[in-house]
Amino acid sequence: MNTDEPRWLDDEEEQTWLAMVSMLVGLPAALDAQLQRDAGISHFEYQVLAGLSMSPEHTLRMSDLADFAEASLSRLSHTAKRLERKGWLTRSPDPADGRFTLATLTDAGWEKVTATAPGHVAEVRRLVIDPLTKAQAKQLREISRRVNDAIGHQRACPSVRTT
Repeated sequence: MNTDEPRWLDDEEEQTWLAMVSMLVGLPAALDAQLQRDAGISHFEYQVLAGLSMSPEHTLRMSDLADFAEASLSRLSHTAKRLERKGWLTRSPDPADGRFTLATLTDAGWEKVTATAPGHVAEVRRLVIDPLTKAQAKQLREISRRVNDAIGHQRACPSVRTT
């Protein structure tokens, strides 16, 4: 037996993979389009603002926010600079450890995320939640957790529930 031979996908596995790839590409594009159209922000910018809005005192270390938003510190820093110019967040040294930078949602940022959230939730509901039965939604949650575990990936925002 040749152990170098890949374990090719069978027809059913290939169809599962292709359906998932299509969703992984199409869903972020659809969410981004809705947020751009209705709120003038990208899905990534919304994730940054939402991560801060769900955190105690609306503040996170940039490294934790990057983990939550699933981005590099470099990408987050560029985005934070744009959001700072719009008055939606501020950055400052962490008084507990000056090696870290804190991002804090401003009052204007809070207003932006709370004004944007209803339309975003409606789109998430339309695209992901409503087409599924409760049993399918539970299956999707469990499938997503298993894939995330296989990747070795968990969101880092301390206030985000995992149940």
